Amino acid sequence: MAKVKKQPRPKAETPRGFRDYFGADVTERKAMLDAIAQVYHRYGFDPLETSAVETVEALGKFLPDVDRPNEGVFAWQEEDDGAWLALRYDLTAPLARVAAQYRNDLAFPYRRYAMGPVWRNEKPGPGRFRQFYQCDADTVGAPNVAADAEICAMLADVLEAVGIPRGDYIVRVNNRKVLNGVMEVAGVLDPSDHSRFEAERGIVLRAIDKLDRLGPDGVRALLGEGRKDDSGDFTKGAGLSPEQAETVMGFMDAKRDTGAATVARLRELVAGSQIGSDGVDELETISDLLDAQGYGADRAVIDPSVVRGLGYYTGPVFEAELTFEITGEDGRRQQFGSVAGGGRYDDLVKRFTGQEVPATGVSIGVDRLLAALRATGRVGSSAAGPVVVTVMDRDRMADYQAMVGELRDAGIRAEVYLGNPKNFGNQLKYADRRQAPIAVIEGGDEKENGVVQLKDLVLGAKLAENASLEEWKSQPAQITCARGDLVAEVRQMLDRH
Repeated sequence: MAKVKKQPRPKAETPRGFRDYFGADVTERKAMLDAIAQVYHRYGFDPLETSAVETVEALGKFLPDVDRPNEGVFAWQEEDDGAWLALRYDLTAPLARVAAQYRNDLAFPYRRYAMGPVWRNEKPGPGRFRQFYQCDADTVGAPNVAADAEICAMLADVLEAVGIPRGDYIVRVNNRKVLNGVMEVAGVLDPSDHSRFEAERGIVLRAIDKLDRLGPDGVRALLGEGRKDDSGDFTKGAGLSPEQAETVMGFMDAKRDTGAATVARLRELVAGSQIGSDGVDELETISDLLDAQGYGADRAVIDPSVVRGLGYYTGPVFEAELTFEITGEDGRRQQFGSVAGGGRYDDLVKRFTGQEVPATGVSIGVDRLLAALRATGRVGSSAAGPVVVTVMDRDRMADYQAMVGELRDAGIRAEVYLGNPKNFGNQLKYADRRQAPIAVIEGGDEKENGVVQLKDLVLGAKLAENASLEEWKSQPAQITCARGDLVAEVRQMLDRH
């Protein structure tokens, strides 16, 4: 008889490029998203939830890295009708589909915000995951750049609402039309050859967008023949001549000490280009509108180095950058960098309807913003656990459940220990691992006398670290209280912390 081959056990490991989120991660993220949602709501935006799956056709081809299979998305083909579906790579492309599909039902301009995970089929690396959260707000149907200025103002308010003070962030604003004008004037690209213009402009945009990561020399290489990274992988460049590459680099260096001076320099660079001139006019208007609302240069500035990598932007683009320093993985101090970005995309809905529908919006990198708050101590590294009711007598589980019920009814997070109660020490170890602030103890003697013991685990940990004998006696970490005072005493103990 043939021997049956034993199937190997599956490995208990997270797929490459993905991660798991535990209690504190989820709790802190929710608190941050709630604060952001309050700002969006205050500005008059409504929530929207869409499917995680879209048709590949609806998603389009707008990702920064288009040299990968399936254009950087996780896609599959349906067996019955051959349609290609994919996980969404951002929250903007689904919005364009919604705006087109429900255009007769929605009030335009349509203002919505959305929060949720997105997926990109990209090469993972340190801090770069294939699934991550985004938090977007967009206005569809507003052609005036006043809508772009409002998004920039709202982005500043969001950062301050979650705990990033003025001086620790800056919203940088640019316009794709200005870059198009620079390339047109310099003879880099000919906008009359639309298909070639769009393809080559995309390579230029992706090169410029890597300035923070690769530096000027890396961008120059990508504007020219190409660049080989440390692993030996070669990325084909835009094929510009050295003179043309320097023209583009000059555009990125056009920022001056004031917004007016930057605008004046940009006007010089785009002289003779109508689209470039239009872009500078829009930048000037956005700057004036922000100033009028009190968002000065300490919160928002014009910066030509901002281009954004996504291919669907058609006008103003913006990016929120955190300006404080953190210690990197290599031990060196470095600026935290970008946590949000967005811009105008007037052609995205047009793909569905054939009619131009102006739109603008912003996307916040939730994980990066949360990491920034943790790095600066503006969010706790852990969330408080529940009050743990220990089990001294397994036959009295109903009594312990009654205690937990009273605590929960009073709005206090609590649980009964549901493991093996034989070893009381293990119950306290469990409470410590759960980061429980209090352990409730009721043995047979306590039950008979109508009392319970409350063990203050937070105070106990502090006293164990450095308290003297006198301090230990004057601040008892365990008290006895009447059973009827359980809720009041627990609340008082929690309020102390």
